[in-house]
Amino acid sequence: MSGIGWQTLSLSLGLVLSILNKVAPQACPAQCSCSGSTVDCHGLALRSVPRNIPRNTERLDLNGNNITRITKIDFAGLRHLRVLQLMENRISTIERGAFQDLKELERLRLNRNNLQLFPELLFLGTAKLYRLDLSENQIQAIPRKAFRGAVDIKNLQLDYNQISCIEDGAFRALRDLEVLTLNNNNITRLSVASFNHMPKLRTFRLHSNNLYCDCHLAWLSDWLRQRPRVGLYTQCMGPSHLRGHNVAEVQKREFVCSGHQSFMAPSCSVLHCPAACTCSNNIVDCRGKGLTEIPTNLPETITEIRLEQNSIRVIPPGAFSPYKKLRRLDLSNNQISELAPDAFQGLRSLNSLVLYGNKITELPKSLFEGLFSLQLLLLNANKINCLRVDAFQDLHNLNLLSLYDNKLQTVAKGTFSALRAIQTMHLAQNPFICDCHLKWLADYLHTNPIETSGARCTSPRRLANKRIGQIKSKKFRCSGTEDYRSKLSGDCFADLACPEKCRCEGTTVDCSNQRLNKIPDHIPQYTAELRLNNNEFTVLEATGIFKKLPQLRKINFSNNKITDIEEGAFEGASGVNEILLTSNRLENVQHKMFKGLESLKTLMLRSNRISCVGNDSFIGLGSVRLLSLYDNQITTVAPGAFDSLHSLSTLNLLANPFNCNCHLAWLGEWLRRKRIVTGNPRCQKPYFLKEIPIQDVAIQDFTCDDGNDDNSCSPLSRCPSECTCLDTVVRCSNKGLKVLPKGIPKDVTELYLDGNQFTLVPKELSNYKHLTLIDLSNNRISTLSNQSFSNMTQLLTLILSYNRLRCIPPRTFDGLKSLRLLSLHGNDISVVPEGAFNDLSALSHLAIGANPLYCDCNMQWLSDWVKSEYKEPGIARCAGPGEMADKLLLTTPSKKFTCQGPVDITIQAKCNPCLSNPCKNDGTCNNDPVDFYRCTCPYGFKGQDCDVPIHACISNPCKHGGTCHLKEGENAGFWCTCADGFEGENCEVNIDDCEDNDCENNSTCVDGINNYTCLCPPEYTGELCEEKLDFCAQDLNPCQHDSKCILTPKGFKCDCTPGYIGEHCDIDFDDCQDNKCKNGAHCTDAVNGYTCVCPEGYSGLFCEFSPPMVLPRTSPCDNFDCQNGAQCIIRINEPICQCLPGYLGEKCEKLVSVNFVNKESYLQIPSAKVRPQTNITLQIATDEDSGILLYKGDKDHIAVELYRGRVRASYDTGSHPASAIYSVETINDGNFHIVELLTLDSSLSLSVDGGSPKVITNLSKQSTLNFDSPLYVGGMPGKNNVASLRQAPGQNGTSFHGCIRNLYINSELQDFRKMPMQTGILPGCEPCHKKVCAHGMCQPSSQSGFTCECEEGWMGPLCDQRTNDPCLGNKCVHGTCLPINAFSYSCKCLEGHGGVLCDEEEDLFNPCQMIKCKHGKCRLSGVGQPYCECNSGFTGDSCDREISCRGERIRDYYQKQQGYAACQTTKKVSRLECRGGCAGGQCCGPLRSKRRKYSFECTDGSSFVDEVEKVVKCGCARCAS
Repeated sequence: MSGIGWQTLSLSLGLVLSILNKVAPQACPAQCSCSGSTVDCHGLALRSVPRNIPRNTERLDLNGNNITRITKIDFAGLRHLRVLQLMENRISTIERGAFQDLKELERLRLNRNNLQLFPELLFLGTAKLYRLDLSENQIQAIPRKAFRGAVDIKNLQLDYNQISCIEDGAFRALRDLEVLTLNNNNITRLSVASFNHMPKLRTFRLHSNNLYCDCHLAWLSDWLRQRPRVGLYTQCMGPSHLRGHNVAEVQKREFVCSGHQSFMAPSCSVLHCPAACTCSNNIVDCRGKGLTEIPTNLPETITEIRLEQNSIRVIPPGAFSPYKKLRRLDLSNNQISELAPDAFQGLRSLNSLVLYGNKITELPKSLFEGLFSLQLLLLNANKINCLRVDAFQDLHNLNLLSLYDNKLQTVAKGTFSALRAIQTMHLAQNPFICDCHLKWLADYLHTNPIETSGARCTSPRRLANKRIGQIKSKKFRCSGTEDYRSKLSGDCFADLACPEKCRCEGTTVDCSNQRLNKIPDHIPQYTAELRLNNNEFTVLEATGIFKKLPQLRKINFSNNKITDIEEGAFEGASGVNEILLTSNRLENVQHKMFKGLESLKTLMLRSNRISCVGNDSFIGLGSVRLLSLYDNQITTVAPGAFDSLHSLSTLNLLANPFNCNCHLAWLGEWLRRKRIVTGNPRCQKPYFLKEIPIQDVAIQDFTCDDGNDDNSCSPLSRCPSECTCLDTVVRCSNKGLKVLPKGIPKDVTELYLDGNQFTLVPKELSNYKHLTLIDLSNNRISTLSNQSFSNMTQLLTLILSYNRLRCIPPRTFDGLKSLRLLSLHGNDISVVPEGAFNDLSALSHLAIGANPLYCDCNMQWLSDWVKSEYKEPGIARCAGPGEMADKLLLTTPSKKFTCQGPVDITIQAKCNPCLSNPCKNDGTCNNDPVDFYRCTCPYGFKGQDCDVPIHACISNPCKHGGTCHLKEGENAGFWCTCADGFEGENCEVNIDDCEDNDCENNSTCVDGINNYTCLCPPEYTGELCEEKLDFCAQDLNPCQHDSKCILTPKGFKCDCTPGYIGEHCDIDFDDCQDNKCKNGAHCTDAVNGYTCVCPEGYSGLFCEFSPPMVLPRTSPCDNFDCQNGAQCIIRINEPICQCLPGYLGEKCEKLVSVNFVNKESYLQIPSAKVRPQTNITLQIATDEDSGILLYKGDKDHIAVELYRGRVRASYDTGSHPASAIYSVETINDGNFHIVELLTLDSSLSLSVDGGSPKVITNLSKQSTLNFDSPLYVGGMPGKNNVASLRQAPGQNGTSFHGCIRNLYINSELQDFRKMPMQTGILPGCEPCHKKVCAHGMCQPSSQSGFTCECEEGWMGPLCDQRTNDPCLGNKCVHGTCLPINAFSYSCKCLEGHGGVLCDEEEDLFNPCQMIKCKHGKCRLSGVGQPYCECNSGFTGDSCDREISCRGERIRDYYQKQQGYAACQTTKKVSRLECRGGCAGGQCCGPLRSKRRKYSFECTDGSSFVDEVEKVVKCGCARCAS
């Protein structure tokens, strides 16, 4: 079997017919695990409840996920569910009716979620519910009907919520309640009616609430005293004098009310208000809150909902049906595009509905049904394009209807007839077509002048922009087109839109010259002529488009590239009478191409490539009168080719190279006999008949002498010279092909192109519609596109292994719905985008091993996908990230696929190579389908990555903006001209400008670039630190938290406010240093105070109240002994052993499945287990053709083995040869099969997968089988092998290689752990279960499960990588070969050459031609970049800007003349030179200067000290005279 892999499904070896009655279990949801009636989906990061939960499920674990919403359909049909675990999610919404099917539900846990409220009657259908946990949510209120229907609840937990309101009667139906927890909420008051009906209550917790102990809570004190064991630590939190007192200890006289307070029964309707909305006076206001959906569970008594200015897109079914009193609903200015037909069902009181400013395109049928009270309906500013005639049939009381600013082109007669109370209607700003179908509206508006917005016509042109109500009715008339387009508008069928890129005029749709390759989907039904000429059609597909065009009469497909017409392409075009197929590329004509054209009269096939006209080419075209085959390549016409054209009157056969040999003799006679127009077609061969009209050639001159026996209609198939063809199989393997050979038969079904030099998938493959197999393995394909396999709808096998693929585009495999096997093995793929396999619905085998898969969260979908039906054989391994390295894609849990940060750039660059910026030195990167990327290098650099400099200055060796100059005659030598402020050979030294600085007031000088900065002491500021600061000024005050700033001789000090300390009063004093918190409470500091945070169970202001005593519990796993390495876990308070693979039993004490990975392995079962009458059943999975399954005996024996993939059972009772039977089924597909063997004295019965048994009976003599010999499983000892099986024909005696599980002998499950076991047998069915080693032998390993011993010439963990050198025989012309991987290389070019193979010369140019310098000259930088060197006083990239006045710091020697001697300072001096221009006639000059003394040295050897005036500030001033 190939390395593609096999699925692990159930395979059965069996002989008992009773298994036919067994029912297959329902599928388990993806990612979850199922055991019996338990479905475990916990901790999988699910965002919603999974679909397809088995209907027989009794326990469902969904805890520890990310579920946010429970919908009505999530648990629909789960009528047997008893336990539902939903804790530790993010659930914030539960739709009403979500639990209505859970009739058997007993336990429900919803704790630790985000519930704020839940709908009334939520538990109406859960009559058997006895435990409900809603603790640790955000529930704010308990409505009156919260638990209606759940009358058997015994344990109800509501603690740790935000409950502040409990309506009267909320717990009234819970008469069997035993445990109720309401502690740690915000309850202030309670009604005695809430607790009077709980006779069985034994645990009640109410502590840690905000109980206000006034006269309305006096009942609770008595109630608690009568029940001393419940409600412990319930304390008052108000009024202030009772705070901290236990309620049960407060005397009745102390419960007093001030003033005239009257107790109102608590109503929680206000607490149903969504968090983003405000609610008052039965009005819910959610305007402009960014909502994306309709809020649920609103108070049922509301009368108005305001939802305008949000982002709602969908109005779901029954969205407002609970609100029977609703009168006004505003949904304007949203994004609504979808309305459910029953969105407003039941709103009989609604009188105002506002829907303007949305994206509604159509009003669903019955949308406004039952809205009898509606008076105002605003639908303006939408995109409504049609109105059903019965849209407003129930709106008898409507006063105002606005349809202003929509897309209505027509309105059906009778649409407004039900609007008996209508007073105002707005219809303007709609593109109305004023044809005969709108005449009624003009009459209606004449009679009822209610349209006040000025509705006008848009077309036809004669009525454009005229008011409908003012046009005479006789002006409304229809042309043929208009009648087709709008006559069915009352059913919202307005056939109006012209296809994109097309032009529509009358009944003609012109889509010519648009480069189309497919017929547009939405063509108007009124179309009579369809023009598709001058496009890019190659194949006319059978899409059924013409079934929708009943009026079509003419189709023009001229001037395309059509090579084939699929059968049924014209199905439904029974009314078409003219088709033009002129100037295409048709090579043959078959009658199936024109199927459906019963009325065709004209068929133009001019200027194609037709070489033969067969006798079945035009069958079914009996109505054709004109047939043109002008200018083709026809040499022969088969006899009877035109017999089916009964109506033919004109036949054009001119301009064809007819060969007038014996095969064309019939045509001359036929042309003479038929009275039709033909134009006298002429012979071109043989030479002596050239240019002679065919009908004038004598019958005896049509000969096949002298080898002229050519017949283009001969059925001989063609085959390219590079290939071999057998039937419809074409093999072009290992031919060095770079392009697809010409002449491949059109009916090819299997095409082998492996071992060639293809770099892309040939586009021409899409022309071969019958392909079922394509082998492109071992090529150089590096890129796939979304169109690589388009039109290959029949493809079953696609092999792309061992190429250079790095990236899979998301739609590469779209349309391959029949594909069963896909091999991507041995490429460089790291990520497969989600959805890439969406269309591969039939895929059963995926080979994606030997790829560096990057298994983060983006690959979780692929792991789930292969696990769903075991489509990948467990070969593919992850290469990263981190701990995922070397993990199997098939078996690694989905929750391990996580994203831990940004994806490595090398992974991202596989689909976008330029993302990794491979081009150096500012080179431009462009993606390349063959070489991944190509770099366009800037001047001065070359090489594949632009990393090779042309000369020494290219690398810019001069630092800090220095200019590089090449030494004359040297490419390697250079010298630098340094920028101001730098010196050194490479301008690497920053000159210390602080040697001569002007900083004042003991400030610190910090050296810069040709400049320096003065760091001032705290009390000084200014450029030279010459100004003194006032720290207590408002903008400088450093004192924080309203502290007072006080100036001091040394600066300032801060006088802090209470609670703060520190130099700037910025430290909050820790008030917890002396706190009174008790019982280990944590003290939290506040400003001038603190708070005590109590440990669990403690309460009180200082945590002084202790919790009730709780008895310690031990774990159930403490005394539960799990065997064979199993782990004990607790489920529903019961210990359960989680077994390792292969083990079974309550404590995993039995080994029931083993994997035979060694050819010499077998198991031995004692003889006592096997008697003359024995029933043996086992399950096996293998992909081998042969191997021993069972063996017993020696000379006389029973043997069950694999023989050529089938089960062979032989029973040798002494006769030779042994009697044998074979299974019909083959079982070496890698899936599990059940084999059952039944021995009854001298008979044997064999059954596979519960099928009909094969039986051996009436054997020749009494059996001599030795029943004292052991039964061998999976093989046998060497001596038995030689003694028996080798004597029997067809038997091989080799050991079994695969998995065996669930071995039953006489209905007893066998424990393999108790049997003698050879080496090479492993528990479970994992490591060497398949041929994981591509070119080597699999050996089991205790660490990784298996290792591969590779054959010569192969390497890698799976022996799937060749050990060859890709640079052998490379084609680099002017460069060197660099290996990329084991299979490909690239060329590094020499200087002056480029291209993929370094076979192109590079041109040189002068960069200064591209730049103009206005006040300066163009120079080249060291890296060859052009720049402008500006004249003095100018700047800018083009030297076009005059420099404004500023001081430019220079460092140079001061020079003076002393007599005849030239003198200069002993060191360079930093100073400013004022440069630039000034406006208004002023001059740029010094504004401030200083005098400093410097030492001078003269050329005559003398020296002196003199003062020099230094400029320290420049600016614009009056010019010196």
